[in-house]
Amino acid sequence: MFSLYRIVAILAVVNAGELIKASRLEAGLTQAELARRMSTTQSAVARLESANSNPRMSTLELALRASGHSLSVGSRRPKPAIDETLIARRLRLTPEERLRSFETSYRDVRKLAGSALA
Repeated sequence: MFSLYRIVAILAVVNAGELIKASRLEAGLTQAELARRMSTTQSAVARLESANSNPRMSTLELALRASGHSLSVGSRRPKPAIDETLIARRLRLTPEERLRSFETSYRDVRKLAGSALA
């Protein structure tokens, strides 16, 4: 059986057709045997296993279940593109401290811009 970690890793690098085929082969089934278990035809299984296959999730799940495997789908939040700790640190400052920090940063940027032009 595929472990959950292996299924996630496989889904990240292969298409649905390759996953169905790998699952069928690991179970030691022919396309005809898998088709019988899915109540479909061998040619339908062949189409599912093709590189351009784009089955519904329910069909993918059925094919995997018929070969003794299961499908787990999950999601997670992407990592933020910004450093939220810097925002949190700024929000802990008083408005006066934030303004002073901004003014200092503004002066520093003006100095850098002036030295770049010189």
